[in-house]
Amino acid sequence: MDADHVLCTTRAVRRRLDLERPVPEELVRQCLEIALQAPSGSNAQGWHFVVVTDAERRAALADCYRRAFAIYRELPIAAANLPVSDERRAAQQQRVMTSAEFLTEHLHEVPVHVIPCIEGRVDGQPSVMQAAVWGSILPAVWSFMLAARARGLGTSWTTLHLMFEEEAAGILGIPFAEVTQAALIPLAYTIGAELRPATREPLDRVVHWNSW
Repeated sequence: MDADHVLCTTRAVRRRLDLERPVPEELVRQCLEIALQAPSGSNAQGWHFVVVTDAERRAALADCYRRAFAIYRELPIAAANLPVSDERRAAQQQRVMTSAEFLTEHLHEVPVHVIPCIEGRVDGQPSVMQAAVWGSILPAVWSFMLAARARGLGTSWTTLHLMFEEEAAGILGIPFAEVTQAALIPLAYTIGAELRPATREPLDRVVHWNSW
């Protein structure tokens, strides 16, 4: 795959994660090596990645996720609850919600969970400090997901377990007071048809030149 194809087809894979096929440790390490090439604020490189393959720990994380999803599905920000401008978008949002429900039910079966973390906490910090911290971990996570896509692996950026971040920290031995979890990335081989670019809003609707 060339770079443009990888960038345009790295989808949130949920229903098409292969729950039966193990993911070799070497492939995970390759993706993480690429992730470490991402930029970070002040070149601090304060990132950490907790790779979870243990079935009991995956089940415990999935339990956190399920409880969080029960809260999320009732919120205005839930995919199926967002106001949309046309029937096409409404149908798309409903598919996203159905896919998210599937992942919630089967997260414990996904062979690898990757928890990207960053040293420090952003609680109560000014927006400039929060931006620096998040900007030091999110590019690395996206690089990891792109590298996974290039190797036939599917991922999905999830954050719902962060409603119970301290509990998840206890499950994984993460020092909660000193380290912030950024996401939970399920990782597995993909099954089925080739991934394609998604339908998006027209470019001119979201691009502003020189002023809003």
